[in-house]
Amino acid sequence: MKTILDFMLALYQNNNKPWFDEHKAQYLEVKAKFDALSLDFMKGIERFDRRVHDLKLGDITYRIYRDMRFSQDKRPYKWHLGVYVCPKGKKSGMAGYYIHLEPGTDTYFICSGLYNPDKDILKSVREEIMCNPERFHEALQKCPDFHLPWEAALRKVPQGFCADDPHAEYYRLKSYELYKHLTREDVLQPDFLQKSLADLERTLTFNELINQCVDFARK
Repeated sequence: MKTILDFMLALYQNNNKPWFDEHKAQYLEVKAKFDALSLDFMKGIERFDRRVHDLKLGDITYRIYRDMRFSQDKRPYKWHLGVYVCPKGKKSGMAGYYIHLEPGTDTYFICSGLYNPDKDILKSVREEIMCNPERFHEALQKCPDFHLPWEAALRKVPQGFCADDPHAEYYRLKSYELYKHLTREDVLQPDFLQKSLADLERTLTFNELINQCVDFARK
């Protein structure tokens, strides 16, 4: 793991094509290590989430090259690595399980749930919370060391939902995800993957709830 983190830190500090070309062999070594980690992560998720199956490496990992067409930031390479395992693959729009490694900014976390779903899915999740708040609270109680993305939440309860509901604060969320932040030291531990899988297994109830809402919104 140290080889992976050290390379990504160096890439963050030297994010240009000449440096990358010079270190291409090192990148391919790092990619092979991270791909192996990603496949082990996927297999671990498959053991407890029955909806995750028949995925390939391309369904769960991302290219290192950035799409700069509409960005003022012209750095050509991503300076983080991520693996996202969810039903039907990363482009399905389903809730899943994610590992994020970003040594350049000292940002490491594991995450479950769904990032920035469309308005129909948001409405479906909020209605589920309104109708079955106990189920949503039960899912959160299984992972008290995770947190929701309040920093990106709406300032007010959205139109169509009652601000007087005792659980109205959850309507303000724009993403329904659970985060657990880690340190570099956490990631470098030999049992990092095993611990991450054990932690994410506790979020299964949360992901099942979100994915049922996705299914309902798409009917």
